[in-house]
Amino acid sequence: MKTTKIKFVNKDKTQFFNVLKERVDNYFIENNISQHANATMVFKTIFMLSLYFVPYAFIMSNTLSLAVFYTCWAVMGFGLAGIGMSVMHDANHGAYSSSPFINQMISLSLTFVGGDNKNWKTQHNILHHTYTNIHGHDRDIDNKVIMRFAPAGKFYKVQRFQVFYVFVFYSIMTLYWTTAKDLVQYFEFIKHGHNREGRKDRLITLGRILFWKIVYIGYIFVLPVLLLNVAWWQVLVGFLILHGIAGLILSVVFQLAHVVEDTTFPTPDANGNIENEWAIHQLETTADFAKDNKLITFYVGGLNYQAIHHLFPRICHVHYPEIAPIVEATAKEFGVPYLYNETFGKALASHIRMIQKLGKRDVTFSAVMNSMG
Repeated sequence: MKTTKIKFVNKDKTQFFNVLKERVDNYFIENNISQHANATMVFKTIFMLSLYFVPYAFIMSNTLSLAVFYTCWAVMGFGLAGIGMSVMHDANHGAYSSSPFINQMISLSLTFVGGDNKNWKTQHNILHHTYTNIHGHDRDIDNKVIMRFAPAGKFYKVQRFQVFYVFVFYSIMTLYWTTAKDLVQYFEFIKHGHNREGRKDRLITLGRILFWKIVYIGYIFVLPVLLLNVAWWQVLVGFLILHGIAGLILSVVFQLAHVVEDTTFPTPDANGNIENEWAIHQLETTADFAKDNKLITFYVGGLNYQAIHHLFPRICHVHYPEIAPIVEATAKEFGVPYLYNETFGKALASHIRMIQKLGKRDVTFSAVMNSMG
């Protein structure tokens, strides 16, 4: 991970974001509503947590047939993804509530399902949101194993076939995260200067990560093995079903926002400068999708309004459908792109085509753009 400081240079002195922010702020003032969670968000929180923990309770009842047993693990997979997209995401951005304490408590939902909210905030809030689609700074588009997600990523011959195996790797994303990734990131963030805690605090952080990993593995795997009248390998199969579903959903939803056609992958100059206003950079590197699909909007926590989220991460996602027309109109007024795929299917097809393009040796940023022209 590069440590060169990136600076956004608004060389055209555009007032786009100042005007947009004023209009969005006025929307909340004129309608006398909070930018944070409302009753819909509270209901969604209860629903997503129930989608995960209620099936777990049924599993631990030790009364299920094998078919229902595995079905419950599958439902938990949808619940885990739902918690990630619709609950902890807002809380970790400080968007759930005006109270830091409530945000912290809600963000612990990530901890209970195997993640670490502090690591997540570093990778997502700081590295991804600040340096969106800038290779070497946004960890989300770095090469992953044998997958290439940015034109500047290193090419390997096997990547010519990545369109055939990329979704398999997507499906193990949460499995890796809940078992090993937080520990890997802990040391990486120290090495690259993202974790600036003193030695004592670092040890406390490491101890907390290890403690909650043990708690998670304990209740999700060890307890079922010890208490249920099923073989250990059947519990393992259920565990893998859970993470296969959750990993696939979370990976695909996030990829449809950034690794699709028309999004850009800017390269800083020798001094680390990106000659663009930060807000315009966000709209050029992020795409929305399926905004008219209420079921998708409910389930993915507004992440189909990803461009809106990148501009206003501290606004709860339940407000995005009302904010989107303001953003779109203001972008049009200033000649700024607002990228959008009308349906989930179109967004997925665009992502697949992009993965195919990135599987070619000679793909550069300009080559990708030219192929879409």
